[in-house]
Amino acid sequence: METIAGLRAAVEGGADRIELCAALAVGGLTPPASLIHAAADAPVPVHLLARPRAGGFVYGAAEQALIADDIRTAADAGLAGVVIGASTERRTLDAAVLARWIELALALGAARGARLSLTLHRAFDLAPDPIDALETSIGLGFDRILTSGCTPRAIDGVATLAALHARADGRITILAGSGVNAATAPALLATGIRELHASCRSVRPVDAAAPERRFGFVGSEEGMTDPIRVAELARIIHLAT
Repeated sequence: METIAGLRAAVEGGADRIELCAALAVGGLTPPASLIHAAADAPVPVHLLARPRAGGFVYGAAEQALIADDIRTAADAGLAGVVIGASTERRTLDAAVLARWIELALALGAARGARLSLTLHRAFDLAPDPIDALETSIGLGFDRILTSGCTPRAIDGVATLAALHARADGRITILAGSGVNAATAPALLATGIRELHASCRSVRPVDAAAPERRFGFVGSEEGMTDPIRVAELARIIHLAT
């Protein structure tokens, strides 16, 4: 969810968990501190996406420090978890960087008396060997992997998702995301995966004559989390579990 209205719509629709972010148009970025603090009062677990910029997931020292600060922010705000990822130049998972962030997250969780849940984001989908990336993720101590099965849309990666779920064998949760909706959910759930990730947005065109569009404050379309779509997806998932 990228707005306070989206957060409220997700809760209203019955979402079990929320990933808090900004800039969904580029796959999500770290949200503003004001939204983080507002989300801390949500009645469902909120996980913070820590991604400082659009583009790939190779981070220099300064960007690594930004993500470490985002992890601290999530812990200080009382959020349930963080969503992180990092790649090497070869697009394999950067285990050394991820291990440092995880060590920090675990220490912060221990200090506050509530563990931070750890999700690996879709940097996973760029890895050249998904099984190797899966085993690396398990070894690092992640709780779940957000993945589309290494394709742009999860529905096209069903075979890989099924293989990942089978290989994981309960050692880590596979969270299927990207293009997930009520129409695609049954095929994804048929893999045995029981957690789905979706924006559940309704999109409407923006009037080309609107001042906000002419001034560049909004694009040609704008989307909003739809509680009806959230409720329908939640119903499908709960029926399968």
